[in-house]
Amino acid sequence: MNVPLFSAIFSIAFTVIIGVLMVVVFVNNLSNMQTILGAVAVGTLISLPIAFGVTKKLSAITGKPK
Repeated sequence: MNVPLFSAIFSIAFTVIIGVLMVVVFVNNLSNMQTILGAVAVGTLISLPIAFGVTKKLSAITGKPK
């Protein structure tokens, strides 16, 4: 697996997903520490497989070794 590519894709996916979850948390007036940390944890768990899948697809397109 291409670790630098995975790191870049993860950073982008993590930022976007956390941003969406934070908007949901604040719009619903759930701004306590547990809810915010829960949103960060859920965002991490969601963005890891997304980054892995996108990295795998991009590596297959470019012909890099797995």
